[in-house]
Amino acid sequence: MAVDSAFQTPQGWTPVSARLITAWRLELVLAYVLVLAAVVALFLVPRVPRSLAWIGAGAALVVFVWLWWLLGRRVRSYGYAERGDDLLVTSGIMFRRLVIVPYGRMQLVDVKAGPIDRWLGLTKVQLHTAAATTDAAIPGLEPQVAEGLRDRLARRGEQRSSGL
Repeated sequence: MAVDSAFQTPQGWTPVSARLITAWRLELVLAYVLVLAAVVALFLVPRVPRSLAWIGAGAALVVFVWLWWLLGRRVRSYGYAERGDDLLVTSGIMFRRLVIVPYGRMQLVDVKAGPIDRWLGLTKVQLHTAAATTDAAIPGLEPQVAEGLRDRLARRGEQRSSGL
């Protein structure tokens, strides 16, 4: 497609770790504990018709299966590419997004990891610029990859902004 050419780079994209799928799916399961509790409550409340409780359970199951599948696709849509003057970050399935962050505009490079990420050996690199709309995040990086990326971005950011 002609639109896809807007999301291509000469050297291609570096994908994130496939373990991010596991992390996001685990978060989905943990969130669905609350949904399961609500569905069980529907069955336990005497005034709620059983048919309504079954409809709620079926809808919850359908949404869970759809989100399970979608998370796998969403993780595979993430990628980044380092170029001479900027970093490109892409994501999205239906609504694709391409963020180009010039090294000279970066103000801060964050490396984050929540409990599930740490357990699975993943980190997230968050880039901050002066403009809030150009912030970019790259989730699902192995710690060594994130460390190297963080150091390269910080070094390139210092080199580019030193002339300002």
